[in-house]
Amino acid sequence: MQREKLWTPEFLGMGGSNLFLFMSQYIMVASLPIFIMETLGGGDMEAGLAMTAFQIGAVSCRPLAGRIIDAVNKQRLMRAATIAFFLVMLAFNWLHSEQAIYALRFLHGCIFALATTAAAAMAALVLPASRKGEGIGYFALSTNLAMVVGPLIGLVLIGNFGSIALFAFLTALAALTFLAANARRLPDEVVRPAGRQKKGFHLSDFIERRSLAPALLGGMVFFAYGGILTFIPLYAKSLGLQAETSLFFVVFAFVIILTRPVIGRLFDEKGPDWTVYPGFACFAAGMLLFSQVGTTAGLLISAAVLGIGFGALSPAFQTLAVESAPAARAGVATATYFWSLDISVGLAAVLLSFVAAQFGYAFMYGICCTAIIFFNAVLYFIWRRMHRKKQSTTMT
Repeated sequence: MQREKLWTPEFLGMGGSNLFLFMSQYIMVASLPIFIMETLGGGDMEAGLAMTAFQIGAVSCRPLAGRIIDAVNKQRLMRAATIAFFLVMLAFNWLHSEQAIYALRFLHGCIFALATTAAAAMAALVLPASRKGEGIGYFALSTNLAMVVGPLIGLVLIGNFGSIALFAFLTALAALTFLAANARRLPDEVVRPAGRQKKGFHLSDFIERRSLAPALLGGMVFFAYGGILTFIPLYAKSLGLQAETSLFFVVFAFVIILTRPVIGRLFDEKGPDWTVYPGFACFAAGMLLFSQVGTTAGLLISAAVLGIGFGALSPAFQTLAVESAPAARAGVATATYFWSLDISVGLAAVLLSFVAAQFGYAFMYGICCTAIIFFNAVLYFIWRRMHRKKQSTTMT
């Protein structure tokens, strides 16, 4: 029996637009603080405020994104969002005061939340049901690639060619985002708005209750991962391995790419437990190895083990969040999942900084983050047991 087609032009378009949207963010994460401090004469606080403005925009608009996506024509919304994204990137070429940078970063965060949620929701809707886990895994890979490639591009551009080249590149990337998102007309059943059942505003307009459990479980995975994403430069520097930080992310991403086909097919053919439980085991083992790093080889081995674990868990919970809700609620379900991730990574930067300051990085990664992963595995076991019990009760 022939397998349903996965790599359709529609799916590739949504994956490409997601790649470029995330790449722009990670380019700015690496390069904008340097621009603010070296060109505008700001300090650490001013550089941090630019990052904070983006996070405020993204976190505040993410719940609204779900309601908007399900209420309007998704393709028209994506067209408007990518045009707005292009205009914001274009404005960075001329507006160079600190206040303007903060305002643009806030707008960037709002548009980013709307566009990435829409791209993920539409990608999930165009995928065949029999290959949804595999497809969402590949879609999530675009985010992982952006996370590795984006900072490298940002540092090369700002370090070797200056801010003019940096903002020109971001503008060109925004133009590619528009082309990838809108080059192909999507089927009417994908972009058609869902009918409104209730008037006014309700909590269900912003949070999909059926997707909340997998969203929170995925958020806890990203909380633990946020400790690596936020503090690895400082941790690597304390070990004398700061030059190898980029290699860590290269190996991390390469392993995710290498294992993605196997993990995706396993999820679809055997069920989520076959990828989630091994994912928890590898993620915890990788965190323990990471906490004891002393050499370049140890750093890269921990990156590989963490890549296997994170690469299994992240798309699994995203798929479960989307599949838990009906297709008409795909936008709110996707927004619920991503909102949980946004908040979790932000909380990790704040809460884990206190742990690191008091007890050191080895304790933070080896004890704190590993305990969070173990606790998350227990919660997943309880949720799956309740879910199966509910399904059996419904069938009888």
